[in-house]
Amino acid sequence: MDELANVWRGARISLRPLRPSDYGQWIDVRTRCREWLSVWEPKLQSARVEQMGKPGFELLCRARDEDSRRDFAYGFGVFLGDRFLGEVNLSGVQRGPLQNCTIGYWIDQDVAGNGYIPEAVVVGMKFAFEEAKLHRVQISILPRNQRSRRVVEKLGIAQEGLARRYVEINGVWEDHLWFAMTYEEWVARRHEFVTKWISK
Repeated sequence: MDELANVWRGARISLRPLRPSDYGQWIDVRTRCREWLSVWEPKLQSARVEQMGKPGFELLCRARDEDSRRDFAYGFGVFLGDRFLGEVNLSGVQRGPLQNCTIGYWIDQDVAGNGYIPEAVVVGMKFAFEEAKLHRVQISILPRNQRSRRVVEKLGIAQEGLARRYVEINGVWEDHLWFAMTYEEWVARRHEFVTKWISK
């Protein structure tokens, strides 16, 4: 991590919280990829994005900063140099006896398939386990989302089960497959992950 810049780096990409100055790139990607992304997202979320101007994006950035400060959630933009590619978000942070979160991600359609998201997920998991000190990271994926399933396959993250009608996606309550990694698994595989995805 770059402590001063609040940046977490992989071999090619970096993760950092979104800033108001990212609005131009963010809205460009969200606008160009509207149809591609909307089939994987809650209807209300997609509608909010379409209505969001720069003031709304600034509020989003402030809300995410507050969520991070309060240890509720951690949101990151994914960047290749200065180019915004997408997001990796750690949501639903639970403490007490659970110590877990759910990680979600999306990417610009123009750069999908280049391995940026698996790399970003590894950096996000490193943050979750080593910075946020969580014990478990979960990922829920629509069974029909082959690209997203390919991410967890590349990383060897174990599938644990099926949650029926788990999340509203584009107006329909959809089943989701559950995948997860624990801290113990991270420790056992840390060298592999760091060597392949972070320290090139």
